[in-house]
Amino acid sequence: MATTLTINGEQRSFDAPADMPLLWVLRDILGMTGTKFGCGIAQCGACTVHIDGKPVRSCVLPVGAVRDRAVTTIEGVGSTPTGAKIQKAWLDLEVIQCGYCQSGQIMSATALLAATPHPDDSDIDAAMALMCGFVRPSSKPLPGVRRRRGPP
Repeated sequence: MATTLTINGEQRSFDAPADMPLLWVLRDILGMTGTKFGCGIAQCGACTVHIDGKPVRSCVLPVGAVRDRAVTTIEGVGSTPTGAKIQKAWLDLEVIQCGYCQSGQIMSATALLAATPHPDDSDIDAAMALMCGFVRPSSKPLPGVRRRRGPP
């Protein structure tokens, strides 16, 4: 099925079944490999993208459900003011662990700070819960990063 989506501000056309997860359209059809496959059940967050600025797990979102909403991936989030700050802070503070789920963490942190510029601990916990390795960013833009121990 021929589909056109706005991804990172650009119109992208492709053929894919409407029930194909957005993740596989991004990775396999469009070659945008920054968004990762982790668990396939929307739990780990490695596949997080923004749909109209809200974080969603692309591994379970059928591409047909996206329609005319704007998609932002890790490849495009750095062009937003908040995304650029988050990415810079991630590098400056050497947050990266193994790196596999970092795109999902950055996407979730960016959405959090775009919606809640001064989050408290409960906001951070809610936005970043279930993330692989769960890194606790603060809001200025990420000083005092700390790692929570325990299962994701």
